[in-house]
Formats: sequence, structure tokens, C-alpha cells
Amino acid sequence: MDLSKIKTLIDFVGRSNITELTVTEKDVTVRIFRTSPGEAAASEPSKEPTTNLAPDAPSSVEKTSYPVKAPLFGVLHRAPAPGEPPFVAIGDVVEEGQTLFIIEAMKVFNTITAPRSGRITQLTDIDNGEVETGDLLAEIA
Repeated sequence: MDLSKIKTLIDFVGRSNITELTVTEKDVTVRIFRTSPGEAAASEPSKEPTTNLAPDAPSSVEKTSYPVKAPLFGVLHRAPAPGEPPFVAIGDVVEEGQTLFIIEAMKVFNTITAPRSGRITQLTDIDNGEVETGDLLAEIA
């Protein structure tokens, strides 16, 4: 992935309400995120993208617990349909890309997937209720 694409991604995150963006192209993964909703994503453009450019970064660099936050405001659904079991429960092992929740915003159902593989260590109690952008939904260890 070339630097102009990375710069475009940083600018996109800076202009949007997105709190985290992960893009993989071939064997390179770039992860751009904000630590608070008001902070610009481009505040440290050289640090975050370059630290994540290694295709097989050692897992010891990663935190022991990874938060999954609501990327947008809406109604959180923990199950695919009423009366069905939830997508995940505390203690479940999830794979990267596995569906964790659905957030309904303006009649659009947005799938929230696991950003990484691991075990669910914390899970929100909210179900069929409103969540705000940045609310902690789950933690993956």
C-alpha cells in the first residue's frame, strides 16, 4: 500500500464519524483510529499507519484486551432476530470478521464484526436499546 492511499485513509477518518478503520491490501494491514470522538485521526499520521504496516506483527505488541466500540449511534441488536440466541456471549472465542452485533440506524442494519480473533471477556448489557458512537460494546482478549 503506498503512502498516498494511507494519507487518503487518514483524511477520510478525520472527516467522518468513524472511530476506527482497518484496511488490508495484499499482505499489508493499516489500522487508523481515534482515541476520542473530538480528536483528529491525522494528529499522528506517521506513527499509527507505519506501526501497523508489518504483515505479521508480533502479538506481544498488542494489548491484552481489545475494545469493540460502537462506530455509530443507533439501536443495538445482540441477536440476528427477536427470539434467537445472541451472536456472542462472554467466554466465546471469535474469529476476525465474525458478526458480533447489529446496529440499526435510520432503518439500515449495520453489521459490527470482530476486528480480531480472541475470547470475549466483556459484553454490554444493552440489547434492543440505543448506543452512542464510541460506547464500549465488548472486549476481546
